Amino acid sequence: MTRTTARQLAVQLSFAVSAGSDFGPDEFFDEEYFRALPEEDLPFAEIPDEKQKEYILRLVSGVREHQSELDAIVERYAQGWKLSRISRTALAVLRCALYEILYMPDIPPAASINEAVELAKGYDEPETVSFVNGILGSFMRDRDPVPETAEPD
Repeated sequence: MTRTTARQLAVQLSFAVSAGSDFGPDEFFDEEYFRALPEEDLPFAEIPDEKQKEYILRLVSGVREHQSELDAIVERYAQGWKLSRISRTALAVLRCALYEILYMPDIPPAASINEAVELAKGYDEPETVSFVNGILGSFMRDRDPVPETAEPD
């Protein structure tokens, strides 16, 4: 299983958790659950190994723990959009990407952003994909401003 697939599973689990589902990690990683899913549902074609489960659970629990902080960032950069207007899948993608950027230094921010955009393409309309990209891009520009060039002596 690739990191991309593990990230997709994390987004799906984050979505379920944030939607108030009782569906938790134990049920999510249950082998019978995976085997019962349609074969064409690619992310579920392979059961995550321990390292992948650790990554998924770290991301999902981090998103849950920091949800209000992550949502505040989304609202700040959504300019005029309330969270209730943003699709729940786009919000799950944004929360996961922002958590990775802020709290998982072993993952390059550019990788988190690229993966978020690719995941959004699988769930939402092109306008929403641009919206996700715009929020993450604006966040990164504010977070890592370009250093001013030195004036010649």
